[in-house]
Amino acid sequence: MEREIGWLLQEKYPEINLSDLNGASNSKIVLAAKKDIKRLKEGEPLDHIIGFVEFLDCKILVNKNVLIPRFETEFWTEKAIEEIKLSGVGHRTVLDVFAGSGCIGIAVLKHIKNSQLVFAESQKKALVQIKKSCAVNNILKNRYKIIQSDIFSNISGKFDYIFANPPYIPIVRRGKVQKSVLQYEPKEALFGGSDGLNYIAIFLREAQKFLNPGGKIYMEFDSIQRNKINMLLKKFRYKHWQFHKDQYDKWRWVTVNN
Repeated sequence: MEREIGWLLQEKYPEINLSDLNGASNSKIVLAAKKDIKRLKEGEPLDHIIGFVEFLDCKILVNKNVLIPRFETEFWTEKAIEEIKLSGVGHRTVLDVFAGSGCIGIAVLKHIKNSQLVFAESQKKALVQIKKSCAVNNILKNRYKIIQSDIFSNISGKFDYIFANPPYIPIVRRGKVQKSVLQYEPKEALFGGSDGLNYIAIFLREAQKFLNPGGKIYMEFDSIQRNKINMLLKKFRYKHWQFHKDQYDKWRWVTVNN
């Protein structure tokens, strides 16, 4: 906890230190810091209190309306960006489905300069966060669109790359999810039905219609779902795909070539 408090003070209240908190000062800034420390001790995520997270050199604004970006997602997103850069292709059109905080799409826009991107997200409040984060990261407005869409419902056209980080936690595993996650992060971004595959199945069923020839999908999933996702890819007649492990040696994302 002391480490988290130190990080909070460093990021949000750099003008004060622990001695100020322990003293008799009742200045507005000290009182605000004490209030935030109380929130932290009550279990609210540090990222929410600070208001942002770093994600591949981008500042992603977070609150209770969006899922806090995970290190696993950052890991495979970086791998995907490196791969796209090495492809040597010119202008890229990209779709970020289940965009949430917008972390994946914003990282793509920042690091792949000739990319044009569409954020697709069903939750209105998340769309607001994406817009704010794009502004904070100085992404030019003519490089992206933000669309409220239930997966592909309001999406048109085709893309060179589709990124997807769908809700994939099985409802039956709800009891294993951290209490702070259940309390402070949006449930619609977490759970994907009884086996966690509801959104993944719909996404994979439809995604080919939105891929350009030679296009590619990058999709995150839970390691225990690998075999069932393999079956879905066969069912929907995809031809080429590859599963990848994250930094913790767990199956975490799949790439699918059109």
